[in-house]
Amino acid sequence: MFTLPFPVRDANASEGGKGLGKLPEWDLTDLYASEEAPQLKDDLAWLETECAAFAADYEGKLGTLDAAGFLACVHRNEKIQSIAGRIMSFAGLRYYQMTTDGGRAKFMSDMQDRITTFTTPLVFFTLELNRLPDDFLDGLFAANADLARYRPVFDRIRAMKPYQLSDELEKFLHDLGVVGDAWEKLFDETIAGLTFTVNDEELNIEGTLNLLTEQDRSQREAAAHELARVFEANIRTFARVHNTQAKEKEIVDRWRKMPTAQTGRHLSNDVEPEVVEALRDAVVAAYPKLSHRYYELKRKWLGLDRMQVWDRNAPLPAQETRIIDWTQARETVMNAYSAFDPRMAEIAQPFFDKGWIDAGVKPGKAPGAFAHPTVTDVHPYVMLNYLGKPRDVMTLAHELGHGVHQVLAAGQGEMLSSTPLTLAETASVFGEMLTFRRLLDNARDQTERKTLLAGKVEDMINTVVRQIAFYDFECKLHAARRNGELTPEDINAIWMSIQAESLGPAFDFMEGYETFWAYIPHFIHSPFYVYAYAFGDGLVNALYAVYTEQPEGFQEKYFDMLRAGGSKHHKALLEPFGLDASDPAFWDKGLSMISGMIDELEAMED
Repeated sequence: MFTLPFPVRDANASEGGKGLGKLPEWDLTDLYASEEAPQLKDDLAWLETECAAFAADYEGKLGTLDAAGFLACVHRNEKIQSIAGRIMSFAGLRYYQMTTDGGRAKFMSDMQDRITTFTTPLVFFTLELNRLPDDFLDGLFAANADLARYRPVFDRIRAMKPYQLSDELEKFLHDLGVVGDAWEKLFDETIAGLTFTVNDEELNIEGTLNLLTEQDRSQREAAAHELARVFEANIRTFARVHNTQAKEKEIVDRWRKMPTAQTGRHLSNDVEPEVVEALRDAVVAAYPKLSHRYYELKRKWLGLDRMQVWDRNAPLPAQETRIIDWTQARETVMNAYSAFDPRMAEIAQPFFDKGWIDAGVKPGKAPGAFAHPTVTDVHPYVMLNYLGKPRDVMTLAHELGHGVHQVLAAGQGEMLSSTPLTLAETASVFGEMLTFRRLLDNARDQTERKTLLAGKVEDMINTVVRQIAFYDFECKLHAARRNGELTPEDINAIWMSIQAESLGPAFDFMEGYETFWAYIPHFIHSPFYVYAYAFGDGLVNALYAVYTEQPEGFQEKYFDMLRAGGSKHHKALLEPFGLDASDPAFWDKGLSMISGMIDELEAMED
């Protein structure tokens, strides 16, 4: 299956609202000129023919190939992945620009159907590969260095060997994947089509969520209640999608004899379950000294007896309400990147100049933000919903970091460029950290420093505490679904069971907050994805500590890590920095940076 990961010309920029300036839009012609492009038709025809030819040439014969023949087979497989990925990138990105457009939705579905049909004959490749003896592959790798470069890919494929089904069943599941995609599209289209009315203004979900960061508390409260009202009105649809997706996963996992619902994600992330559990346990144990302590501070700053959920992302009272236009946002991030290493800014520059960013909030556009790598012979595209808030600047820094990483890793080729999710967040979070540190160094006074520190702590809590709470929610939801259908009330109860624990005693929870699980896309698109954010934040905090302690030569090691893409395990990638994610103390090192910032904020109260 070829699907999108859950994810500029001034001449085609659109005027942003509220003084944002001209916001860039995607130019997708580097993929295809249009749905009717001759190159697209040629690529579809080639793909159909080549998939059939590949199966005819290699099915049942992998064990007879010498090293040169096996390398030729790998190169043909990469070309197929590249063409299929190019088609689906084009279809998917157009769809995300306007998910409510029936033509775009149909085009993406049609492309997915055709590519699934074309690539079904290729299912044999990984199945047959997993039946080859270890010594046979070892001999091939020893005989050809170019082939040996692909060993990490084969190792990840062969990690699935204990969970592999018969060839016939694997082909069946491959074909059936388009049904699961239909539920994902239902979720996307439902979310994008929701409308919210706050103070007589009609908004989409991005605009409404944005109100939760307004200085005016009545605005935040009105937005929270309106979100709850609309989610409740659509809760049965969201519950149906979650029930179906979780049940489908439970059936597949049961047939594969996977020990937990999380096992598949850990395998795809090339990370050991015990490493993820060490991260999870470290974060949960740190709730009192992180989120609980910070939100108690914030309660005092806001002058409240009790915090409400609409106060979680409220700006501080002293924080000036300002809109950061697109030009300022670009300069802030690019200056931070350039100060770290000019090469980083050079790699980022084309995103702004060549139509690689789509920034504006538009009706029907998918919510959130992402960087999609497309394929290694094109370039990534970044999607934002830019509203001019300081957090939006950090989102730009984050997604641009992904883009830089994807550009650097592209040299590895299709099979080796994709970084496991746990490491895929490294460059993005590091880009945020560089931007934050530059802003902090240039703070005009203690009040601005406090505001910046508080904002960064909140971002880290949202990235670490909130995402681990999401992970716990998913673990509980999937475990409960194994015992039967879950009503909306059941899912609401699971959601609330983790909220008080993670946010702490400073909060009260309004009626309706129990439905706020409904809009989180990761639960549908990429089950258990969310711990990768916490993994990435902890990793970057540890990396940044190394950078500040030993800056000499750090940049080169950092670029080497990004260039490696998916060609190395996290242990090998971190070794040059003297770090090891399998060491439980590693996570404490990352969490201590957040705790240290809260220490500084507390000291400002004295």
